[in-house]
Amino acid sequence: MEGMTGLKKLHVNHVEISYEMVGTGRPMVLLHGNGEDHTIFDRTVHILEKKFTCYLPDTRGHGKSRWTGEFHYRDMAEDIVQFLEKLDLRDVALVGFSDGGIIGIMAAAKTKRITSLIACGANTRPEGLRSLYLLGMRIFHFVARRPLIRLMIREPDISDAELARVHAHTLIVAGEHDLIQRSETDHIAEKIPGAQKKILSGETHGSYIVHSEKLAHIILNFLNPRQRGDYPSQASGQMSESV
Repeated sequence: MEGMTGLKKLHVNHVEISYEMVGTGRPMVLLHGNGEDHTIFDRTVHILEKKFTCYLPDTRGHGKSRWTGEFHYRDMAEDIVQFLEKLDLRDVALVGFSDGGIIGIMAAAKTKRITSLIACGANTRPEGLRSLYLLGMRIFHFVARRPLIRLMIREPDISDAELARVHAHTLIVAGEHDLIQRSETDHIAEKIPGAQKKILSGETHGSYIVHSEKLAHIILNFLNPRQRGDYPSQASGQMSESV
């Protein structure tokens, strides 16, 4: 990605995490989804780097971060908590997509270093996925036995009590045609204290995120509500709700 300072390595929680950073300003950590790496945020970061120092880790077993063991969301959340501690990042805005959103919620429930949270397409349990999608993953796992697929059909297990421990300024986002059930998105937004919710008209699970500028405008409008005129949303037809 243009403007990146080069690949960096950080040893946390018994694993070496690769990450890149760009920009200046308040620290922001962006977490990708299952089977992806940090490069999905290339067009998002191009906009955000003007106001934030963006940290883009590859989660364990993804991209340049190596891992050969089993995958568990709680281990990955602890990776991020230790990442923040080792870099001494405070007043962090954490943006997570899909698995990254799950990890972000878990991490925000554990540390006060995260003061803003934007979780996109996240779920608290496997049954929060649309039933046909979950069935398809279970069938695929039965045939292929992929560790990252096993992760999604067995986890997460985020309780209401854990959601209540998230005290960051929070926005829960999903596409109108997301693979996450609408009731699951509603539930997460309801149980996190003071959380806001945004359902994006016409969008799917990752259409507004992967190699897209739309996410950047959602982030900026949420974190800078008094300056919305400076960052016109490009996610047309958005439906926004507060809980």
